[in-house]
Amino acid sequence: MEQKKFGIYVNTKELKVARINSPYWIPSGPDWVFLTPEVNMTLLKIQELAKKKKLVRNPDKLVWM
Repeated sequence: MEQKKFGIYVNTKELKVARINSPYWIPSGPDWVFLTPEVNMTLLKIQELAKKKKLVRNPDKLVWM
């Protein structure tokens, strides 16, 4: 069984970011990618990390969902 992870997820298709700190909804692939377990990361830091990991072409267009 896959272990559920809390943290920040990025939807690479819709350019949305979700902060998950509850087991009630865990995003699943293929569009949702687990970025970091740091739930308190700012959007700017999320954009920088997504750029570093090459998850999206335009990380500055990532927004909270």
